[in-house]
Amino acid sequence: MNRPISLIGAPTDIGAGSRGASMGPEALRVAKLQPMLERHGLQVLDRGNLNGPANPWQPPVNGYRHLPEVVAWNRLVHDAVHAELQQARLPILLGGDHSLGIGSISAVARHCREQKKKLRVLWLDAHADFNTNLLTPSGNIHGMPVACLCGQGPQALIEIGGTVPALNPKSLRQIGIRSVDPGEKRLVHQIGLDVFDMRFIDEMGMRHAMELALATIDAQTTHLHVSFDVDFLDPDIAPGVDTTVRGGPTYREAQLCMEMIADTGALASLDVMELNPALDVRNRTAELAVDLIESLFGKSTLMRAPGQGAR
Repeated sequence: MNRPISLIGAPTDIGAGSRGASMGPEALRVAKLQPMLERHGLQVLDRGNLNGPANPWQPPVNGYRHLPEVVAWNRLVHDAVHAELQQARLPILLGGDHSLGIGSISAVARHCREQKKKLRVLWLDAHADFNTNLLTPSGNIHGMPVACLCGQGPQALIEIGGTVPALNPKSLRQIGIRSVDPGEKRLVHQIGLDVFDMRFIDEMGMRHAMELALATIDAQTTHLHVSFDVDFLDPDIAPGVDTTVRGGPTYREAQLCMEMIADTGALASLDVMELNPALDVRNRTAELAVDLIESLFGKSTLMRAPGQGAR
């Protein structure tokens, strides 16, 4: 993987239930994300931060909090990510809350349609994020991005990529899920998402889950997008997130997940979402996120030659 990388900051917590994710992009920069990538021989350009509307911190209207502002931010993200993809660059979106995944993945899906490439999206998250305005009392849109991408949400959000639904649900694999509301679970089953939840990972192991999630990927024909919500990780190792859920992947499981993604050679875009420095301890969650991103871009714990058995 040697395509040039663009960092795009989206400093907003517009879709979240707590303040702080707006500081996520800067925390990742402080944790030396760019120098780490450059050490691997990658060309990296930091595009700076997008400049969207401020968070008005208001109650929900018709089941959505801050809908006009969330739409504005996602349009900015869509345009920025799509522009980088058009220049054959690999965009890394530094969030920000996970509602921004609507704009990011809409742009990736649009690019894949234009380039006639197959799309695979890995959604690494503690939550299914398939809520709707009728299911969630909070109205926080960071709980709705997968539903919106699959065509279930407000018109202004589901149309951002120019096609509804923006994403074929069969292109999506969710990994690490362990917090799903009953109504949300019903919708996930109805639409037929492939979900490798923590029960599956406990029973079958991260290796088997990732083998299935990455099956049929071909680096020549597949655009692999990873949407990495930092709350995917167990809060014992990653406390700096708004919505912690105990029982997530360990450090080693997360490293294996990232290394297996890197092994495909198909990674072409990345979101890093929901990092909240206000809830972190000495920026350790940001540093862990950068460590795992390094595994996505070439750091490997594998000592033996590929295909060689363990000794």
